[in-house]
Amino acid sequence: MSTARDAARTSASSRAEQAAQRIAALAEAARPGARLGTKELLRTQCAVSVGTFNESLRLLQSRGLVTVRPGPGGGIFVAEQSPMVRLGNSVLALDAQGTDVADAVRIRDALDPLLIEDALWHASPADIADLRQQIEAMAEAVTAADPVAFVHANWKLHARIAEISPNPLLRSLYKNLLDLIEAHTLAVLPGSDQPLAEYVAQRHELHRDLVDALDARDRDTALRLIHEHNTSLAGET
Repeated sequence: MSTARDAARTSASSRAEQAAQRIAALAEAARPGARLGTKELLRTQCAVSVGTFNESLRLLQSRGLVTVRPGPGGGIFVAEQSPMVRLGNSVLALDAQGTDVADAVRIRDALDPLLIEDALWHASPADIADLRQQIEAMAEAVTAADPVAFVHANWKLHARIAEISPNPLLRSLYKNLLDLIEAHTLAVLPGSDQPLAEYVAQRHELHRDLVDALDARDRDTALRLIHEHNTSLAGET
């Protein structure tokens, strides 16, 4: 019974997303502030139930694509999107298109030095302690010869470094890129004939030294290490 209920919920969610995509296309073709129609008219066009359509509206509103106005002359209108909302929706669109992970890695790598600069200035003792916990998780993965656990601990380390930055735009863009990369990465492979275990151990040492440099406020070493990190043959970790 639970399997049937789960399947029904998945199907409803899929229909809600499809309806949301249809209305999003209408919104994209219209000017900001334009009226798309009444809720009932658009629900009928999407051929979904009231509950499914309400879920579609929730998705669209959370993405900043439409607004809903009650009363006479009300209905569903194209939202006035802020630059931040447009940026977030652009990242979502890239992910939906299955963009090349290499492109996301390249952009992430370009942002890494900015985050390292911020961490050098703003990392607190508590921040450094959290980073060392992720380094320990990476060490445990090396010992267990578990490259998948290693790369997940690695991503958590980079996400934690990003959280130190006081710049909300930089934090958001970087973490969205990390999520995109993680969602589309299937394996962890060295970039040459180097044995995987040896490669992972070296990457652990590099990240450990990077955290040590942040703790010591050693800018030259930290920037050298992040450059080495991003120009290695397998920069995906």
